[in-house]
Amino acid sequence: MISSDDKQQGKALNKKVNKMQFGFTLVEVMITVGIVGILASIAYPSYTEYVTSSNRTEGQGELLRFANLQEQYFVDYRTYTKDLKKLGESYTKIDTAHGHYEIEVASADGVTFVINATPKGAQATNDSGCAPLTINQAGQKGPEGCWD
Repeated sequence: MISSDDKQQGKALNKKVNKMQFGFTLVEVMITVGIVGILASIAYPSYTEYVTSSNRTEGQGELLRFANLQEQYFVDYRTYTKDLKKLGESYTKIDTAHGHYEIEVASADGVTFVINATPKGAQATNDSGCAPLTINQAGQKGPEGCWD
């Protein structure tokens, strides 16, 4: 059985708990939102730059692949081709796997070739300084500073 002293102690404890307030003040919430905003404004540009650079490797990889196919074609036929269909593709211009670049043979005169990777969509906007990526028969890559 509960004694009257226990009941009074329970009532006193309930009053004490009721007077205590749990939660955050508006000022605390606003300070937290401000700090999160500052951190986001610092982190977002770095993230965007990282994504752009990562997407650029897709274009670079495809350029290297097609330069290799051109060299294989040259070994077989003693000439370079402007037609990607002759290199095993279905179209004369192709998109990379994730659609960030369009690959085309810009020029091929039999003894030289230039292949371009032109950025598309958000990649074109974010990576305008590296547009288009190029490679030629000598393995020269452009623009300078865009290949790691």
